[in-house]
Amino acid sequence: MEKILDEKIIPNAQAKEILKARSKETDLGYEQKNTLTYLKKYDKLTEKKAQELKENLSQIKKLRDAEIIRIINILPEDKDDLRIVLEKEYNNLTEDEKKLILDNIKKII
Repeated sequence: MEKILDEKIIPNAQAKEILKARSKETDLGYEQKNTLTYLKKYDKLTEKKAQELKENLSQIKKLRDAEIIRIINILPEDKDDLRIVLEKEYNNLTEDEKKLILDNIKKII
C-alpha cells in the first residue's frame, strides 16, 4: 500500500493528466479508471489552460485556492452559476470581481 506524502486540491485537467501518465506506467484501480473515463468525457480544459486560468483568478485576493479550483472545474457561464459555485463567498465579491472571473473564463474557453 502506498503512503500519502502530500495532499492538495488540483484542477480536473491536472488530475486527468496525472491519471493518463499513471495508466501508461501501471494498471489503474477501479476508481482511477472510472475517474479517468469521466474526466476524458467531461473535462473541457487542457492542463495548460487550467493553469493559466488559475493564475488569472489568483489575482483576485478574496478567492482562496479551493474556490479557484471549484471555478476552474465547473466553469460557470453567468452570475447565477457563479453564485452556486461560490455559495457564501459570492456576496464577498464586488460586481467588478464577479465580472472579471466570468471574463477570464470566457477568454480561456
